[in-house]
Amino acid sequence: MSPSSPSRPGLGVPGSPPSAPPTAAVYCEGNFGRTDGKTANGLVRHSARFRIVAVVDSEHAGSDAGLVLGDGPNGIPVVAGLDAVMSAPGGRPDWFVFGMAPSSGLLSNEQRAVVLRAMSLGMGIVNGLHEFLGDDPEFAAAALLNGVEILDIRRPADKKDLHMFTGRIDSVTCPRIAVLGTDGAIGKRTTATVLAAALEAAGLRTVLVGTGQTSLIQGARYGVALDAVPAQFCAGEVEHAVVDAFEQERPDVMVIEGQGALSHPAYLTSAYILRGSRPQAVILQHAPRRERLSDFPAIRTPSAASEIRLIETFAATRVIGVALNHELMSAAEVDTAIDEYGAELGIPVTDALLRSPVELVDMVVAAFPALEGQSAAVV
Repeated sequence: MSPSSPSRPGLGVPGSPPSAPPTAAVYCEGNFGRTDGKTANGLVRHSARFRIVAVVDSEHAGSDAGLVLGDGPNGIPVVAGLDAVMSAPGGRPDWFVFGMAPSSGLLSNEQRAVVLRAMSLGMGIVNGLHEFLGDDPEFAAAALLNGVEILDIRRPADKKDLHMFTGRIDSVTCPRIAVLGTDGAIGKRTTATVLAAALEAAGLRTVLVGTGQTSLIQGARYGVALDAVPAQFCAGEVEHAVVDAFEQERPDVMVIEGQGALSHPAYLTSAYILRGSRPQAVILQHAPRRERLSDFPAIRTPSAASEIRLIETFAATRVIGVALNHELMSAAEVDTAIDEYGAELGIPVTDALLRSPVELVDMVVAAFPALEGQSAAVV
């Protein structure tokens, strides 16, 4: 189901956000700031749909969530558990978001107990896992008993409502830029979000199409949780989301969030993103210090150069720039890496969080010079 549909329960009609967004606490015990905590990390950095009031992770209790992520203070406290959530200023949040994305996609017994207690305290549940809590008899009964709602974000539409690829993508006349990567949980969504906001700030009407559960929880108005869709419909669902966004918004630019990596042995949805959205350009996300794939330590992370060759061989597109993930790197090391990768690859390189977002805009305008005349603020 596309978030552009007003029938997505509990999230309201896209394009008409409430004046006071609902509040949410995000559960990320033992994983905040780590790769498996990417949903919580993303919501703390950006959320158009919810106002995040707390992150639950006892390992960082007492800290500011922005400081844990290395982004600077943002006023969102990290707390030890549900009691601290309930006693925080503002009282009980409206929603309790499961903020982790384990490779299993399933809840542990301990996590089940925490989510059930949150429901007993009157919080609705936002669930981005592959396990649909609304289908679980225990959770369904708890929802009825406590008068709360469960949002299973990854639940796909009925098969009769899914879309096959049609070729309608060729009717989309604005530039389409996909943000792909060399691994999962490497920062593709973060860079895509920063890029879309920067293009908007530069005066270019921009739509971000989400392809994962976190972007949908954040409030992306168009998109699909692609890894929950049967393979036969994946390219068609991406195409449908992009065409729908174009027809509804008529943007100057579209940014498509990537998933996994084209080279990844398990997370293959980048292939459907390339086929379904047919992007004219790609920005590649890469972590220079990540030597092994995050969920597969026996497999080396590919080089940026090899991933670029693979992308440009697989699809009729070109990689126009690289965005670095600065994990395990000092600011000085990032500066050196930007220079070295730029010299090696012959394309612009930046860091979406440490460098000015204008550098991302410049990548796009250099690749699509016609956009410069449409922009009110490109510098």
